[in-house]
Amino acid sequence: MTNKNNNVIYTGITNNLKNRVFQHKEKNIQGFTKKYNIVKLVYYEIFNNPYDAISREKQIKAGSRKKKDDLIDKINPQWKDLYEEL
Repeated sequence: MTNKNNNVIYTGITNNLKNRVFQHKEKNIQGFTKKYNIVKLVYYEIFNNPYDAISREKQIKAGSRKKKDDLIDKINPQWKDLYEEL
């Protein structure tokens, strides 16, 4: 997820993506996402196994900003909000 200007990236995991994004959009979650106005879903991956999801989250978080940008650019070059597609 990112903010309106695409200058902050947040990576997380959830077992209910649509609900979690809604919570971020409504600013119901205290902390980083509320502070930096993280409101756009620009990339996501789906896993059946929670351990695989956690492993992938750690991999993405450990990557550089350029790697994250490249990952998003591959599937969402306009960085549009994917929330409505869920």
